[in-house]
Amino acid sequence: MRPLPSPRRRTGLVPVGWCLPTAWLVLASLAQAAPAPVTDVAEAAELARPASWTQPSDPVLADQLAGWLATLPGITPARQAAAETKWASGTPPDRLDRLLQAVAESAAEYRPLQQEGDHLSPATVAAFTERFDPSAGTDFGRQVAALWTARQLVRHGRYDEATPLLVKLSVSTSPDPATLLFCRAACQYWLLQTEAAEESLARLLEREEIIPVRYRQLALLLEADLASLEQDSLDHISRRMRDITRRLDLGHAGPRLRAVQDGVIDSLDKLIKKLEDKQQQQQAASGAGGGGTGGDGRPMEDSQLAGGKGRGEVTSRDLGDGDDWGTLPPREREEALQQIGRDYPAHYREAIEQYFKRLAAGDGDR
Repeated sequence: MRPLPSPRRRTGLVPVGWCLPTAWLVLASLAQAAPAPVTDVAEAAELARPASWTQPSDPVLADQLAGWLATLPGITPARQAAAETKWASGTPPDRLDRLLQAVAESAAEYRPLQQEGDHLSPATVAAFTERFDPSAGTDFGRQVAALWTARQLVRHGRYDEATPLLVKLSVSTSPDPATLLFCRAACQYWLLQTEAAEESLARLLEREEIIPVRYRQLALLLEADLASLEQDSLDHISRRMRDITRRLDLGHAGPRLRAVQDGVIDSLDKLIKKLEDKQQQQQAASGAGGGGTGGDGRPMEDSQLAGGKGRGEVTSRDLGDGDDWGTLPPREREEALQQIGRDYPAHYREAIEQYFKRLAAGDGDR
């Protein structure tokens, strides 16, 4: 795990673990945290380095919109004026929403997106994604529509559908680079693309003084949370279980989901094996420590080698190859849950127990 770009961003933050809320809007009212003073020269130089992106101002966006409208074939002056009026009206206050209204006013192909709004159908999203051409990155209207669609999908936890659009968009030509970087980071975080998420968050926070407060606050939380995440830890396993549950709730089953499920079972096998080895080591140490007593439990009168009837061998357990994932016998499953419950907080056991119940009910069928 690479270090975070600046320690000051982690000041006062506590990793929130696997239960971090999915919607960034809940943090809209949070106040900005005061940064700690910079005490290191290298840190100061890094913070003084120019950001790799800029956020377009309203006049710049107005010019880009007017230039794009002028290139549309067959557009009438009245239609162009109506589109520019929608942008300049200031209603709704969100700039990306107003831009989409202006774009949809002048180009019919984008109206289905606006009409469906929060209830974008998978068919509409798939059709738009298939038509979206990354080589036409300077097409202002397509940039607006693609970013707006991706943001809607992220808001509803549809990260798998948003990702193909977000990877095609360019920060340098985006009408809203802050939203693009934030949505990218959100998808990468929830899909457990850890290194990519860290890079997107670091780049977003290059402009933390101008990005929306809700973006900044959640980006800092995500950044601190990723720093505490260890590969194949119980925390990491529980996040992948959460991702499986999200995909099942959205009806996204298939080979990709099977791969995530297989990975979860493999990691659980490793974790259980690790806990068993630890327990065996403790038992062995406990047995060695009892060598100073006689067979009846009384201390030995003279120093001597203690006798014992055991051979000192531990029976190895065959954990299998994971082919029968999610179908552990009840006794073995309960044993694993009890072991996890002894070594980890209770909510981990509850999460794993619910996960196995879903699989037993048939939710994991493909």
